Amino acid sequence: MRQRAKIIGIARHRLSTDGDGVTTLVAFHGCPLSCRYCLNPQSLGDGGRFREYSPEQLYAETRIDELYFLATNGGVTFGGGEPCLRPQFIREFRGLCGPEWRLNLETSLNVPVANIEALLPVVNTLIIDIKDTNPNIYRDYTGQSNALVLENLRLIADAGRQNDCIVRIPLIPGYNTDADRENSRKALETFGFTRFDLFTYQLRKH
Repeated sequence: MRQRAKIIGIARHRLSTDGDGVTTLVAFHGCPLSCRYCLNPQSLGDGGRFREYSPEQLYAETRIDELYFLATNGGVTFGGGEPCLRPQFIREFRGLCGPEWRLNLETSLNVPVANIEALLPVVNTLIIDIKDTNPNIYRDYTGQSNALVLENLRLIADAGRQNDCIVRIPLIPGYNTDADRENSRKALETFGFTRFDLFTYQLRKH
């Protein structure tokens, strides 16, 4: 079956914000979480604020910047929403762009393990928004369990891909504390992760 995906936006010429070099951010519609301070609420619901693309159509639109990608070791970053809900689409896109482009994922990892297994061979960097490793804080903030997140972290660690990951550990006002965030960092270090991005969520309700 020909893959198609709903995409809420494509942002070109991003420099060292979504991976190395010049990148194009492709944001997918759809997310398994219901975060209280959703950063991209347009990725939720079905209000028609998206376009459907095939991998071929997306490649045709993004290849305009191929010279920038090749010159700067950049490429395409898939975000959302949750890009890891569409592993076959991303695998087909990799087949079109070839190995020279870097492909990055901005993900919560709250997806089936099989999805991450399918994506690890074709992506370069995973930018993981972990929320919080405490299951109670995570459920309170996202409405979901973090069991899949932890399982996927183990998968990535078992594959020896920790150095290809940047783990974002946010301070979420009203949900966790600096001490909680430090506990999350320590828990992630036991998996072998060492690249962390500590920041504070902006209070923006959807």
